[in-house]
Amino acid sequence: MSVLKINDLAPPQAPEAQESGQRMVYPTPPQSRLSHLYDKFEAFISRLSTRDNFWHRICSLIWLPYAFFSGIKMKAIDKQTYSAILPFRRFNRNWYHAMAGGALLANSEIAGGMYVFGVCGGDYTVVCKQLNYTFLRPCFGPAVYKMTPRQKIEELLSSKAEFNVTLDMEILQQVNHPHQRDKRVGRCEAVFHVTPKSQHKAKKARRA
Repeated sequence: MSVLKINDLAPPQAPEAQESGQRMVYPTPPQSRLSHLYDKFEAFISRLSTRDNFWHRICSLIWLPYAFFSGIKMKAIDKQTYSAILPFRRFNRNWYHAMAGGALLANSEIAGGMYVFGVCGGDYTVVCKQLNYTFLRPCFGPAVYKMTPRQKIEELLSSKAEFNVTLDMEILQQVNHPHQRDKRVGRCEAVFHVTPKSQHKAKKARRA
């Protein structure tokens, strides 16, 4: 005759977090089949949104309509520097036919978030924690955001833990004349917080 212990009746505990240096690494909690299929679909949509500008615009129309109507597009300059181009369309201009300050500011967060999310991939969530924008001069043409990360994101991703990454952005007015340089119209410093989705699931399991 087997003896049933009281501990056997207790609900299963969420996996405990383990320390990795100064960061906390959370193991992935067990999932149901429906939750697993939802996670796979979410990861597929995330990868699709960063594949090219066409799929990015399709996903933006559904989940980020401001980015869709502003028409911002991402372009790689080299392995460390990326740029986003904000077209000089009516949606982004103010009443005196210059690029609206709100459009320049809002698209700084969108451009930086697109870049960080594209590097990290669909297994992470990206949230803007701090945004410092300095307006230098009016912009009377398409705006180009040139982004350079201060940290090496690939090394931060290898820790499998949450981290902060800072982007330095130069905002330039694109000039069509071949013998003229683009004019700098603004400068921005953005801090993004990156969290593994497995950590969100572990926290949700602990609350449950």
